[in-house]
Amino acid sequence: MSMKILPVEGIRALDAHTIAHTPIASIDLMERAASTFCDWFVRRFPSIDRPIVIFCGPGNNGGDGLAIARILHRKFYPVRVYLCDISPAKSPDFLTNLDRLPGFGAITPVTLREGDALPSLSPQTLVIDAILGSGLKKPVEGYWATLLQHLNQSDATRVAVDIPSGLFADRHSQGISIRADYTFSFELPKLAFLMPENQDAVGEWISASIGLDQEFIAQWPANNHYHDLGEAVKLLRPRPKFSHKGTFGHALLWVGSRGKTGAAILAAKACMRSGAGLLTVHVPESSGPILQIAFPEAMVSHDASPHVLSEIPDLAPYRAIGAGCGIGTHPETAHALLQLLQTARVPLVLDADALNLLAADPACMQAIPGHSILTPHPGEFERLFGKTSDHFERLELLRQQAAALNVIIALKGAHTCIAAPDGQCYFNASGNPGMATAGSGDVLTGVLTALLAQGYPPLESALLGVALHGLAGDLAAAQQGTQALIASDIIRYIGEAFSTLENLQHNEL
Repeated sequence: MSMKILPVEGIRALDAHTIAHTPIASIDLMERAASTFCDWFVRRFPSIDRPIVIFCGPGNNGGDGLAIARILHRKFYPVRVYLCDISPAKSPDFLTNLDRLPGFGAITPVTLREGDALPSLSPQTLVIDAILGSGLKKPVEGYWATLLQHLNQSDATRVAVDIPSGLFADRHSQGISIRADYTFSFELPKLAFLMPENQDAVGEWISASIGLDQEFIAQWPANNHYHDLGEAVKLLRPRPKFSHKGTFGHALLWVGSRGKTGAAILAAKACMRSGAGLLTVHVPESSGPILQIAFPEAMVSHDASPHVLSEIPDLAPYRAIGAGCGIGTHPETAHALLQLLQTARVPLVLDADALNLLAADPACMQAIPGHSILTPHPGEFERLFGKTSDHFERLELLRQQAAALNVIIALKGAHTCIAAPDGQCYFNASGNPGMATAGSGDVLTGVLTALLAQGYPPLESALLGVALHGLAGDLAAAQQGTQALIASDIIRYIGEAFSTLENLQHNEL
């Protein structure tokens, strides 16, 4: 269903299995990895005028660096190599690639030992970090920590091979690590790349296949996945020729309060743009005229209260229900939300103040219909489930709560993480910082509610909806820029986002 994110032991097992069963010698696999890196590097940095300085550790990450040095030298890049003498033990493939460096002074590696003067680097330098790989077991200390700090403080551009040195691949990192501008990962991304705490270390990351055994990856029992547009497109369903509006479901949005009718309008527009056949929006009485003028495509159900939601309509006609956008936290609304949770017979989409009301009365969470979709931002998540010491711990809490409540939780962020009741977590690939703007979450609620109304299963609705929402934001940002992006721009590009996925789907057939 998506690209797996393997833990460190899985990465090692994958390498070993590929070497044993492809079959390919480990030195040849390293050569393939180095060539793949260099293909990307040459495209990204085509000028051969900038000096390249490669720092190599004594293990296989350093072996990658030595092979990269040789290949880039052959492509006429000016290359210098520093060998970091961290340990007297050197990996066999490191030693082989050390012997393969071109002779006659073409590349004369300099050995760095503890206490040596740190090399000077010009601002034009491209530093390639191949010091410590994903097998790191403890934080970097002493002289080598000083070296990493020296590289970070330079004005050089830093490129990490597979993972920034000092960063743990699948757990919280302590101590110093390289602050890479670019990280090039072999075959699969690392879990660390997707954690907010590591954004300054990882920079822009890229992963590319080096031909590791795909069957082994498919069989590895991973519980973290990277969900890109290539995966999202597999979920998209065609709309049959002889369809009618009833085919695509009647959605209900239970949204809005005095001063927050805009949230209701944004969710409603996004819901209809995302393919719902019919939409009814239940709002306070004073919001009804505003909604009908702003968005005539939606039907309106008026609450008895003029300014807040205090009741629920008959839920029988609706295939999907979205609730929470702009509803506030009035006691009458809290009582009505509990009634909604207890009465609904379909999965809900719960966002914004619906989540804040749940956090204020945790007992209500037991009333949430199974396989509902909760869409908290980090602050709402913390109010619902408590604080965590780091983002890896938060990921495990997310996984646990989705299973305990039998719901799907989409924790919003740069790589929105969607946790399923079975313990699987999916990190979304689309989206950009411009989407960190008021109303963006209301738009997502509308998209998800529409997909549920059309009959998509809840997990598929969450995966496809989050991907579409992010893609629409990316298309909008391409025109508006990230600074100027507003929620209405995301809605404006939902149609193009669908078309983009449909074109990808057509090209794969």
